[in-house]
This record gives sequence, C-alpha cells and structure tokens, in this order.
Amino acid sequence: MFKFMSKKGITLSLSAVLMMGSLVGCGAKTETNGAASATPAATTAATASAKPSDTPKTELTGTITASGSSALLPLVKQAATEFMEKNPKVTINVTAGGSGTGIKNVADGTSDIGNSDVEPGAEYKDKGLVDHQVAIAPFAFIVNKDVKVENVTKQQAADIYMGKITNWKDVGGNDAKIVLVHRPDSSGSRTLVKTIILDGKDFTKDGITQENSGAMKTAVVGQSGSIGYVDTPYIDDTVKALKIDGVAFSEENIKNGTYKLFGVEHMYTKGEAKDPAKAFIEYMSTKEFQGKQVRDLKFLPADLLKK
Repeated sequence: MFKFMSKKGITLSLSAVLMMGSLVGCGAKTETNGAASATPAATTAATASAKPSDTPKTELTGTITASGSSALLPLVKQAATEFMEKNPKVTINVTAGGSGTGIKNVADGTSDIGNSDVEPGAEYKDKGLVDHQVAIAPFAFIVNKDVKVENVTKQQAADIYMGKITNWKDVGGNDAKIVLVHRPDSSGSRTLVKTIILDGKDFTKDGITQENSGAMKTAVVGQSGSIGYVDTPYIDDTVKALKIDGVAFSEENIKNGTYKLFGVEHMYTKGEAKDPAKAFIEYMSTKEFQGKQVRDLKFLPADLLKK
C-alpha cells in the first residue's frame, strides 16, 4: 500500500533536492576555478623551460687596422677576406710597410695590429705589446732564372750580401756580375737574413732596394744575374729558389733543424686584444685555418716547432 505525503512533506523534500543540486553546482564551480587559477603558473613554467640558458652572442662590429710585414701580408689578407664574409659589420684594412713599421704603428696606437717577422727591439720593451704568433714562414734566396747556380753555402750567401763575392763564377756559376736586391732597414725579412745568415754583420750598400716582398720578386724576375730573398708564399716558377748548404726549404727540414732560414710570424696588439681584433686573431689561430689556409698559402702552422 502506498502512503501519500502531505503537501508539507513534499515541499520539504523538494527543498532538500534543490539544496543538494546547489551544493553539487558549487563544488563543480570551485574545481573549475582551481583549474583556471593554475593555468598562468603552468604557462610561466613552460615558458621558463623553453627560454635559452645562454645569452645570444653580440654581433661583431667595427674596423680593424693591421700594418707591417709584407711577408705575412698574403696570409692576413686571406684571413681578413674570410672573416669579413662571416662578420659583415666588420671592416679590416691591411697594409704592408715592413715589420718595423707595423711594430711602431701598434705601439703608437695608429694600428690595432702590428704584423712582424721579428720580435720588437729593446725600445718597445715597456710599450705593453702582446705577441700573438700566427704562422711560421720559410724564407729563401731567389735568383733570376738565368743564374746557373742551384745551391750556396751559408758563408757564400753571407759573403754575397756583404759584398765580398760579386761574381757568380765564384760560387760555381757563369762569369756574370751578381746584382743584389735588398729590403729597407724596416723590413723584418732583412733582419732575419742579417741575423741568421750574416750573423749580425752589415749588408753591403751596393745593389738596389725594394719596399716589399712582391716588389723584390718582380725586381729579381726582371734583372739578369740578380739575387733577393722572400718568404715562400712569393715563390713561383718565374724565379729559382736556392738551396742553403745543400738543403731545400720544407716543413720536414725546418722541423729537423737542417733548414735555418725561417721566421715566426707575429701579430702584436697594444695590451690584450679587444674585439673585433681579438676575434680576428682568434680566427687565424683556429685549427681549421691553421690546418688548411696556412698551408695552402705556403706558410706553416704556428705550433709546428712546439713540443
């Protein structure tokens, strides 16, 4: 038998149902608000995790001036071309003038980099110059192709440049006058020859003087019976390179100590190098540049003689 509720009972029951529905609705709303309030925190965490940990590198800009050694010039020019391609907002101006000029310019602050085949003299001891060694350059005596001599001893080469031997017949060649081609006093190439071959003695004043290595090679090519000296990047089939004491220049002969006429190539800065000059010197010192471009241009890597 069914029992019927009174109107009062029905009213109370409906109120209870509505109250439960309201509580359920409030609970759902609370959960939704909780999810919404968590969203910004989650977004922030995701953004933080996606953010790079390293600060992006600043693009290099500015101008670099490098002057000095004409022996080193081919290598510096090649490096400058490549570096400017990789860093289009950097300009590098490279000039020659001789090692002495490069050292003076960087000491005076007129060049950012001073290129040199030799170390600075005592007068630059307190100028704060910092040495960056970038290559080794083999040097050789070159002669006009009409000279019938393939080899000279160290003593013969010294006597030729001191004016004691003046005819090629005295060293096994034709009866022909020896025409000397010199570099100026500011030249590192001249200093190397004076130090290594002449043992510090003075050159004769006879002969002609050329301002840079390229001009010296051109003079030897154009003058019968002539002799000069350049680093090996300038040697081609228009001239003949002489052996010294029967030894030709080569990487192996420099390493084993049998070929003596070579120089360490320096790039000096006044104080520690700063960008963009610092980055440029570091580029020339990379394993890739030392291993390929340095050898392609007939220089040798800077660390060749390091043990």
